[in-house]
Amino acid sequence: MVVGGGLAGMAAAVALGSAGFEVDLHESRPFLGGRATSFPLDPSDPDSERIDNCQHVLLRCFTNLLDFYERVGTSGKIAFHDRFYYVRPGGTVDVLKRGLLPAPLHLAGSLLRFGALDAADKWSVIRGLGKLKRDAGRPDLEAITMSDWLRSVGTTETALRRFWQPILVSALNEELDRAAAQWGFQVFLDGMMASPKSYEMGIPAVPLAELYSSAGSLGKNVHVHLRSAVEQIDPAGNAADFYVCAAPFERVADLLPGLGLQLDKFEHSPITGIHLWYDRPITSLPHAVLLDRTLQWVFRKSETYVQAVVSASRSLTTLSRAEIVELACNELREFFPASREAKLVRSHVIKEMRATFSSRPGLLSQRPDPATTYPNVFLAGDWTNTGWPPTMEGAVRSGYRAAENVCRAAGNEMSFVC
Repeated sequence: MVVGGGLAGMAAAVALGSAGFEVDLHESRPFLGGRATSFPLDPSDPDSERIDNCQHVLLRCFTNLLDFYERVGTSGKIAFHDRFYYVRPGGTVDVLKRGLLPAPLHLAGSLLRFGALDAADKWSVIRGLGKLKRDAGRPDLEAITMSDWLRSVGTTETALRRFWQPILVSALNEELDRAAAQWGFQVFLDGMMASPKSYEMGIPAVPLAELYSSAGSLGKNVHVHLRSAVEQIDPAGNAADFYVCAAPFERVADLLPGLGLQLDKFEHSPITGIHLWYDRPITSLPHAVLLDRTLQWVFRKSETYVQAVVSASRSLTTLSRAEIVELACNELREFFPASREAKLVRSHVIKEMRATFSSRPGLLSQRPDPATTYPNVFLAGDWTNTGWPPTMEGAVRSGYRAAENVCRAAGNEMSFVC
């Protein structure tokens, strides 16, 4: 039995089904995907447009997530982009893209031409990237923040704000003065610098739910039960031989009251997605990083529909939806001149207050391994000890690791983690 139909639970179910287990996957909501899903704007209309709760992206280095998409037959529905567009207020665009040099220098050419940074800023970025590799083995990276480390190596405030922050805040869903340096290092070393293609950004070409909307896509041995809430797991009961608890960290104590995990340092970090429909196109860019304002990214979903994203969006949590829409429209006018003449036709705001856990310093010791004190119960979730920050890759890794532990407990050693 797998409890939870998010990416961690689905990954565990797919892996165990492929190993020959009969799997019952229970999800309390009427759809799979957890925090990475989509829903109809008008639930009463079967033909209603479907929107994502928030734009989710991946990098080429997300090997386990890509393996999961292969297993469920939807890898062809991910569109990869090999350049990032940075837009300054006023509309000037800088492009970060791969050049002819080998990794880790493949982005050097576009970085040197990056107009949003002056010579001192660029030099501080180059120096920081060099020190990333030299400091990667430091034992204290999980105890200090990423901003502490960046300032300690002489990063200018403009470089921090216009280069490091747009990449890392969106990847970690946390501000750099709250995120452990270890995870910022991983984003750059594994994502931006590992190979000429590892930085490429994958964006689902369909609503998120379509990536796993068919229960049969999880495999013939996996039986999906939607609207099936599990109140508590009884390890001594006969509901299943093995259990995978793939629930968020705040639900684990209720599901497994005798587990005794120390989760007092865990807290959430929010994401806000702002969906805007105009009467005309406001940009031809497929996506853009927006510098020096509240909005961080914008994605063009169709000719007249854009989605803006604010990660670690604590500043927006007390604002009304009307205030957030007004803020977004005002800022977009600064970046995209076409939006000044455009009329807003419709809007929708989604505040994901529990989008991810906050990857703060000192949390690593509280992230549990898959195995528990019960020999037939295992944990999965991006908040467990995945070796990754809170990402879709971490969620899938956790599901695969839980499946490996189940197989081991059943006397059939198997590997799923890529």
